[in-house]
Amino acid sequence: MPKPILLAVDDEPLVLSAIERDLRAHYGKDYRVLGARSGTIALETLRQLVGRGEPVALLLVDQRMPQMTGIDFLTAAGPLAGEAAKVLLTAYADTEAAIRAINQVGLDHYLMKPWDPPEDKLYPVLDDLLDEWRRDVRLPFEGIRVVGALWSPGSHTVKDFLARYQIPYLWLDVDHDEQARQLAARTAGHTLLLPTVLFPDGTSLSDPTPGDLAEKLGLQRQAAHDYYDVAIVGAGPAGLAAAVYGSSEGLRCVIIERQAPGGQAGRSPKIENYLGFPAGISGGDLTQRAVAQARRFGTEILSAQEGVAVEARGPYRVVRMKDGGEVVAGAILLACGATFRVLKMPGAAELTGRGVYYGSAHTEAAFFRDRPVFVIGGANSAAQAALFLARHASKVTVLVRGPRPTAAGYLVEAMEKEERIEIRVNSDLVTVHGSDALQDVVIRDQASGTEETLAGAALFVFIGVRPESGLVAGVAERDEKGYVLTGADLMRDGKPPAGWTLPRHPMMLESSCPGVFAAGDVRFGTSHRVSSATGEGAAAVAVIRQYLRTL
Repeated sequence: MPKPILLAVDDEPLVLSAIERDLRAHYGKDYRVLGARSGTIALETLRQLVGRGEPVALLLVDQRMPQMTGIDFLTAAGPLAGEAAKVLLTAYADTEAAIRAINQVGLDHYLMKPWDPPEDKLYPVLDDLLDEWRRDVRLPFEGIRVVGALWSPGSHTVKDFLARYQIPYLWLDVDHDEQARQLAARTAGHTLLLPTVLFPDGTSLSDPTPGDLAEKLGLQRQAAHDYYDVAIVGAGPAGLAAAVYGSSEGLRCVIIERQAPGGQAGRSPKIENYLGFPAGISGGDLTQRAVAQARRFGTEILSAQEGVAVEARGPYRVVRMKDGGEVVAGAILLACGATFRVLKMPGAAELTGRGVYYGSAHTEAAFFRDRPVFVIGGANSAAQAALFLARHASKVTVLVRGPRPTAAGYLVEAMEKEERIEIRVNSDLVTVHGSDALQDVVIRDQASGTEETLAGAALFVFIGVRPESGLVAGVAERDEKGYVLTGADLMRDGKPPAGWTLPRHPMMLESSCPGVFAAGDVRFGTSHRVSSATGEGAAAVAVIRQYLRTL
């Protein structure tokens, strides 16, 4: 924790020097003393201190300064100063203004110039004020702070990225916090740049991409080696399982992850049917354990890096990256998973990140405390999200297109028992309404055709998935929905796919491109379960080892 700040402000250099000297002589052991020669300079200094999370204990300000008086400064500094003690240095003629300032700016005391001897006229007053400050102060959060708005898509992206990497942060909402508005970066036209991410070292990023955050946080983004035995695309359950088993068996493995580890499972508030966790485990905790385990065995994880294409170059398999780089390996495992399908109805695109969220219930739930929200979807992910949201929201309405939810029985039973959850089956979402934020949705009953408008603050979407297989378009065969075909699913009348030149048939989990394998939600025939994905990831290692022996 840095020393609290005592900030002295006076436009006369000799007077300012004397103030700093006396403050350091008495308080230098426990506080850091700073000086500013004008109110404008002091405001910028104060903004930087608060931006770095350094506590300010005292503002000792001269009243008679040109351009900005002491009272003017204290008025402007109010949102930033927080609980700092405010003391005005005055001449006799300024006494009336100082008394008015007690109510006007919350002035704690005023002192006449000169204050000699400080042992009698300065220190006793400041000692009392600083003792009171120490008793009452709420010390600032020392980690990362995110200044944003609930209805800012960029703010949602940053919160989701930090949450999925389990990096603590403090959320400062500009809609409810004047200090947050003061800390936010601005354009040349004074428009707020949201989100603004403030770091403990005093630096900040405005509207950063996940790549920007990864660079700043020191996450690995570039491959350390020219060649790997296995390049794994995706750090969901399948990719992490393959990395753990592959690295533990001596294979040099690298994972390329576009967003953050965990995939869809990483966003799950609670997974209750995973082997070995009778009380359940959150997707974030399960991911964190798997990441630590993979790294322990030597797996490299490239964060916020996107593979855009896969190529076969002789015996090598190459992943081309969005930033122009390449990862070269003996084999590639596609474990890039799937993403939730997006809503097509009017209003959905405009409100994405402003009340319409794809997954992310775990990240956003606390911001909708005591407000009604919706979940659309009937499978496990939707049910888990609804149960978690019910801890915060006043009501959770689950919209299911079919006659019943398709989630596991224990989840459906839990939803039916939860008083805050209402399940609406045979319901179609027609429209979502709102300008800067979601206000209501229109749903249609399939049986009667009647439409109903329901008010709500957020809509969490879990309506089926599409595989993230675009990087192997034209390289590996996929079905009409984009799932990668592997193994026996490639065979036609007992024959391998067109273009297959090897004397053997495709191995289990191997695509139509030899040396390119698939596991988890990106693969045709997957069951969309965490346990299935981890099993396939582990099985892929054995097959890949067999393949590598043929090179």
